[in-house]
Amino acid sequence: MESKQKTLYMSRQLIEFNHIYKEFNDVYREAATKVGLSLSGFDILYAICEMGDGCLQRDISQMCCIPKQTVNSSIRKLEQDRYLILEKGKGRDMHIHLTEKGQKLMEEKIYPVIEAENQAFSGMSKEECKKMLELYEKYNMELKANIQKLQMS
Repeated sequence: MESKQKTLYMSRQLIEFNHIYKEFNDVYREAATKVGLSLSGFDILYAICEMGDGCLQRDISQMCCIPKQTVNSSIRKLEQDRYLILEKGKGRDMHIHLTEKGQKLMEEKIYPVIEAENQAFSGMSKEECKKMLELYEKYNMELKANIQKLQMS
């Protein structure tokens, strides 16, 4: 019985996109390493910058697309390192607050990364930024729809 294998074809655009995407992730992994944090720890502090002090663990998980368990263990590590404290809220809600040490880390290490990102955007025109964001959003929506159609069991 002869087995026929389906030949997979990756377009040049897909290969290039995947390479750029992986380089993009490496930039943030390198930034986290320079700061002395895990990537998830870096993402959590970054999310606090966006959402503000007192945000919830579940909101960080949703915003960063990180599993709740990973967020929880990374928060425990940041708490152990005295960068943040947890405060019980309603029900099972846990509010995250920066300590003085955590605020100093943000100012010295996280804010400069955000400034570098803002500078990267300022190197593009408003039209280029708008188009890039529109295209990423469109690609993401198309990819989600196509993945949902897959029959995997």
